[in-house]
Amino acid sequence: MRRALAIVLAGGEGRRLYPLTMTRAKPAVPFAGRYRLIDFVLSNLVNSGFLWIKVLTQYKADSLIQHIFRTWRLSNVLDHYIDVVPAQMRVTKEWFKGSADAIFQNIDIIEAEKPEHILVFGADHIYRMDISKMFNYHLEKDADLTIATTTFPQNEFKRYGILATDPSGRVINYVEKPVSMDMIFFDNPVASMGNFIFKKDVLLNAVIEDSHDDRSTHDLSRDIIPRLVKTHKVYAYDFNTNTVPGMNENERGYFRDVGTIDGYFSTSMEMVSVSPPFSLYNAQWPIKAISLNMPPAKFVFADFSSGRTGYALDSLISEGCIISGSVVRRSILSPCVRVNSYSDITESVIFDNVVIGRHSRIKKAIIDKDVYIPEKTVIGYDIEADRRRFYVSENGVAVIPRGYKF
Repeated sequence: MRRALAIVLAGGEGRRLYPLTMTRAKPAVPFAGRYRLIDFVLSNLVNSGFLWIKVLTQYKADSLIQHIFRTWRLSNVLDHYIDVVPAQMRVTKEWFKGSADAIFQNIDIIEAEKPEHILVFGADHIYRMDISKMFNYHLEKDADLTIATTTFPQNEFKRYGILATDPSGRVINYVEKPVSMDMIFFDNPVASMGNFIFKKDVLLNAVIEDSHDDRSTHDLSRDIIPRLVKTHKVYAYDFNTNTVPGMNENERGYFRDVGTIDGYFSTSMEMVSVSPPFSLYNAQWPIKAISLNMPPAKFVFADFSSGRTGYALDSLISEGCIISGSVVRRSILSPCVRVNSYSDITESVIFDNVVIGRHSRIKKAIIDKDVYIPEKTVIGYDIEADRRRFYVSENGVAVIPRGYKF
């Protein structure tokens, strides 16, 4: 694997996840109580044996940088590393204009590592993948570029790069985020996962050429890949064939883009299912998270006659939480959440250090960090009232931003 350098693109602004990205980079958004979105791609890379990783950051990167520094320390003795690379403006005086420009502005860092192949992966998807199998496929095909692909819901074609292959797996058509189905004029289309493996020289020559094109948006998927499909050997790797140790067969092909509030919320609710399509409990292919020095979760009061009973059903409850005489159903609580007596929390995602006052009723909500919910607060039962106070998604999910004052 020393022939390959992994680059994780973690500089996205994440506008569609606002207000969760109001104070943080998109890859730093908490997920499933204990994790950040970036933990999934880093876990896949490390579990697969790719231990030379550069994380390119840009917008609101402080909490992301802190998380990586505190969570992801590899062995210096073995020359393994996960380096965080902030936008340095070495080449121009501008922020990264796109993913291709991010690579272009960091050519010096890439060349210094002397790789033969470069993995370019996104930082904000939920999936498990043995990337070494994709890498071996890339080598077997002697591909200039290999694209990880998956199936896609027909009603979500606008969110993906859509492509088609010949019987050998070579990509013969590619359309980035088509505006209509009429643009997908080929049979058996599949979607790009946004995970790529390039031959180093192919990638660097392409981004250098792209940097001189004033008409380009300087994006890998929108500009670089369509050109390479016409001129180079580009192959598709079928993610649905990928397996990892300990994986349940139901998890095969599981891939979620959580780039919108509704996508984030629905994926979160999958995690609390009795038999979720993605298990957080696979010890053979662990998703790693920060180690916290906190006490266990606590459930107190068992006064069934008065309704002051502390319990949680079909939920993920992180360490440091106290469920005090209240009920939590189908919800996810990050560390150090306190739910006070007689409250009812249903189908909600609650981030760190939130306190919920007594007699509150909350349903179908995402509550960001450091929020104090006053007594008798009601959220999720009157969508028009919620809209007057908070952001409410298309599917009716109310989002209370970090540090919100009632």
